[in-house]
Amino acid sequence: MNTDQKHILSAFDRDLEAVQALVVKMGGMVEASIRDAALALDGRDDELAAEVRKRDRAIDVLETQINEEAARLIALRAPTASDLRLALSVIKISASLERVGDYAKNIAKRTHVLSDMPVVNGSAGAIRRMAGAVEQMLNDALDSYIHRNAALAADVRARDLEVDQMYNALFREFLTHMMEDPRNITPCMHLHFIAKNIERMGDHATGIAEQVIYLVTGELPDDPRPKTDSVAPAKSGTIGS
Repeated sequence: MNTDQKHILSAFDRDLEAVQALVVKMGGMVEASIRDAALALDGRDDELAAEVRKRDRAIDVLETQINEEAARLIALRAPTASDLRLALSVIKISASLERVGDYAKNIAKRTHVLSDMPVVNGSAGAIRRMAGAVEQMLNDALDSYIHRNAALAADVRARDLEVDQMYNALFREFLTHMMEDPRNITPCMHLHFIAKNIERMGDHATGIAEQVIYLVTGELPDDPRPKTDSVAPAKSGTIGS
């Protein structure tokens, strides 16, 4: 390798590290939005919910910056096949992070609406636990990306099933509450949409994990994602029990 090639390689590595640092920064902001959205819902905190909505704008700006930097990197540095795969990964991961941020914003929007409605017993705690599970999935997915840890990424992928099960349990409980008292119908509908948003967050965290597996092994997982799509008939009980 001649001096010019070494210089180009070094410049590519520096540029790529800078873009990946933006992805990590974006990931931290999105994790905070998941956590704050759940806390705002739990405490009916309109001020914290407003912070989540405001942060989403900053997350969107960061995604645009990452896309522009990655495109510039690809256009100017003529990366090899493996480096191109790495450069493209930041675009895909930032897109998933942006969607998770959108879901957190949607939850924050419903917090204000729910603050004037009857409290559905156990719902806030169950939502918070589900959001916490997804936040940890996202944290581990990003950690697996930073360290190129395919085993950790595979573990994140497997945990998506747990989130699906939590969602299905919540769905059954909301149906029960709606049947028991018509006054619960409207708040339970909002809470169901919130639970569905969190379930979709888990799907995007899983997508990031699969991207890591592809980066490390060169192949996407060929087995179907572990999913549970069936929802059992409603039954009585306490949410999250």
